[in-house]
Amino acid sequence: MEKVFFLNKKRQKLAGLLSPLPPDSNPVLVIVCHGFTGSKEGRGKAVEMARFLAGSGISTLLFDFAGCGESEGSFEDISLSGHIEDLKSAVDFCTERGYTDIITLGRSFGGSTAICQAPSDTRVKGVCTWAAPASLMELFLGFTDEDLPGDENELVSMAGDEGLIFLKRSFFTDLSKYSVPHCASLLSPRPLLVVFGTRDSVVPQGDARLIYHSAGEPRDLLLVEGADHQFSSHYRAVWEIFLEWVIKLF
Repeated sequence: MEKVFFLNKKRQKLAGLLSPLPPDSNPVLVIVCHGFTGSKEGRGKAVEMARFLAGSGISTLLFDFAGCGESEGSFEDISLSGHIEDLKSAVDFCTERGYTDIITLGRSFGGSTAICQAPSDTRVKGVCTWAAPASLMELFLGFTDEDLPGDENELVSMAGDEGLIFLKRSFFTDLSKYSVPHCASLLSPRPLLVVFGTRDSVVPQGDARLIYHSAGEPRDLLLVEGADHQFSSHYRAVWEIFLEWVIKLF
């Protein structure tokens, strides 16, 4: 994969990996949005998936949101609005490369980002989410036992996969501006695929159903039996589900 860099709205350099398929061979490109505290490589699984999709003639852009992975910025400054702007910059980059049929694929918080970004960007022709939360404030407040401070720049400690992480109070203020179900309702007539594991212990299954029922047609909801939030033992099955959906629609 080709290592690429592009600027976001704040002129921060975002790092990405682009599969080498030229747009004139197949204009379909998938932009992958990693999850909260994640990175573009997905511990190697995202890169492996990009190669899997390339085998069917589909290009992929993996990228790090600002403050994550190899991109510029500080993690404590992240926000949903910032993620949305970063994704728009990724779409800009791909259209400048000549890609016309762009699909956004987001895992967990990256899926919420994809849903919230697409209504204002008609260049995105379809959205797929894996284990995306719908009730964002409820979910993220559950990661901290602190009362939120009044100062927007004060740090809030949260429980992460690898110990405590810190975000500014402004992260929560920004979350309150968005309704994932409402944004999902604005996607139609563009297709939406919602994928969710029946043993997800992080995001309630009701969030997947809420996103699905809020969206218009065409829409699909696929529950992967026995899969956890990471799809740890089911990731190849999820790749197959996604590929079948892309081929059917595009």
